[in-house]
Amino acid sequence: MRVSIAGVDFSVRTDAKPKYVRELAARLEEKIAESKVSGKGMSTQVLIMMAALSITDELFQLQAEHKELRREVRERSQRILDTLEREAQA
Repeated sequence: MRVSIAGVDFSVRTDAKPKYVRELAARLEEKIAESKVSGKGMSTQVLIMMAALSITDELFQLQAEHKELRREVRERSQRILDTLEREAQA
């Protein structure tokens, strides 16, 4: 399928659904537009790099949140199991 990002057309080979790929391209376009606001006069290449850094930052933050949530679920599950075992022994 073909997508356009920052005025450049790309041919993308993927097993992903076209709608999903279009959503990815649209998200990148949004980030590029946000970068344009703070980086007036910057080249398209620099704006794309800024957008990529922003998206990578979001990814890292979400990964950290996911890791923390998994830790919390493990801890709570263990507390529940401990409580159930105590109750079963009583």
